[in-house]
Amino acid sequence: MKITILVQRFPPKWLAGTELAAYNIAKFLSKKNHDVTVITELDPGCETQSTIEGFKVYRVKRPNIRFFGFLIFWFKIFWNIKEIKPEIIHVQGIYFSIPAFLAKKLLNIPYVVSGQGSDVYNDWPFKKLISKFGLNNSKLSIALTQHMKKEMQKICKKRIEVVPNGINNEDFNLNKYEARKKLGISQDQKIIIFVGRLEPVKGLKYLMESMAILKSSEKNLKLLVVGDGIECQKLKLLVKTLKLEETVVFIGKIINAKIPEYLSASDIFVLPSLSEGFPVVLLEAMSSGLPIIATKVKGLGEIIEEGTNGFLVTPKNSEELADKISLLVNNETLIENIFISNKNKSNFYDWKNIVEILLTNYTN
Repeated sequence: MKITILVQRFPPKWLAGTELAAYNIAKFLSKKNHDVTVITELDPGCETQSTIEGFKVYRVKRPNIRFFGFLIFWFKIFWNIKEIKPEIIHVQGIYFSIPAFLAKKLLNIPYVVSGQGSDVYNDWPFKKLISKFGLNNSKLSIALTQHMKKEMQKICKKRIEVVPNGINNEDFNLNKYEARKKLGISQDQKIIIFVGRLEPVKGLKYLMESMAILKSSEKNLKLLVVGDGIECQKLKLLVKTLKLEETVVFIGKIINAKIPEYLSASDIFVLPSLSEGFPVVLLEAMSSGLPIIATKVKGLGEIIEEGTNGFLVTPKNSEELADKISLLVNNETLIENIFISNKNKSNFYDWKNIVEILLTNYTN
């Protein structure tokens, strides 16, 4: 099948969930001998056309003109679609569906649209208008969670399927002892880890407060904060205020290839977010076998089964967060049971399986 994927940003510069999802969908579709082309925005230093992992990448320059720049950009993408002549278009992000809408109307090429989280839950220019045209003219809309599907149904009256993002399970089969040895982490410490952007919406303030609560009772506890962002300095000041300099370690931003090492070296993954769509890092933690503590926001309850592969806590509740961390660090049997459960559960989310589900939906 000849498939074109539209995504606004793409690796190597952009490595968030949407970009990595587009990359992996293209990679695994091409491995199954499909003819795949990704069309995305041109980043400085990148070639306008290249081949990666068996699929083609077209990078289109967007004129730096307010509003009209996007109209020109969309028309250029439409023109690329016209030249490629795909059998189907997969749009990653509702806000990027206009070129696909034009291709359907003018070239009779069907398209599917995947909601990504921020495009569904957050406000953005012309959201209602673009969402209405983009979703209701698609062959199929895809939500990452049931919660996201319900939100999309407020606008879209056509078929919506739930297909989550995936992970490469084979990247997360690392030995904890070896990972700790490589990273210089003591074998007898209990390691809590957060991986993500350091922004207010991630709720890290409450994780720091929970570590302060646990400081006196859990002497062997350490928190690794992996990532960077606008709250970095503010959080470092909070750590100093709470006298957690010996407990909290800011690792900073790391390349994606190093994330499995840090997860494998850890005991518990915590995501104290105030809002989330479908964070791939939860799947990565799951694939590493880590118990997960996350907040009761949006669709996270569809990933976390209470007591089976982790726990859900109330957002902004440092005490509840501390209680769940304490419960896990003092119950090795529970951690071992969750390790097995998460390893098994993560098989469903392997990209090989997710791409098979997508292919079925492309053709139905």
